[in-house]
Amino acid sequence: MATKIKATAKRYVSQSRADAQADIKAIGDLQREHTRLSADLNDAIANLTEAAAPQLKALSERVMELQGGVQSWCEANRTDLCGRGKSANLVTGEVQWRQRPPSVTVRGAEAVLSWLKAHGMVGFVRTKEEVNKEAMLNEPEKARGVPGVAIVTGVEDFIITPFEVDTREAA
Repeated sequence: MATKIKATAKRYVSQSRADAQADIKAIGDLQREHTRLSADLNDAIANLTEAAAPQLKALSERVMELQGGVQSWCEANRTDLCGRGKSANLVTGEVQWRQRPPSVTVRGAEAVLSWLKAHGMVGFVRTKEEVNKEAMLNEPEKARGVPGVAIVTGVEDFIITPFEVDTREAA
């Protein structure tokens, strides 16, 4: 795992070549320890999730069963519960009926776009305009004259990559 830092960030400074070599080894050691701890944490989470899964499933199923029963009873008694309203307070909780706002689902967006264009329904087609940064990088002198545009060059990153052997077998 390479560590990428800004070249200007300075706190601790290695004092010699030997120090730099030792510090790079320490970085690799710390990164591997971090990876081991992350793996252990993920293993623990997986074990906890697996252990709780049957209970969680049973609780979810019971909640769904009760919700269905409450909904059926409320649907049958909606007029008595709400009159002309859309909600009812049942002391231990409230039930509500809410109309969802209209929505549009599109499957096969490219085919829909082609059909809309072919049938003159371009009002349903959104055209997105955006700054072409690639073109500006190709003509930086011209782009520098545009208010609000800055061409950033010469930024240098410093990267440390401790040597490691990958012992995982190919799948």
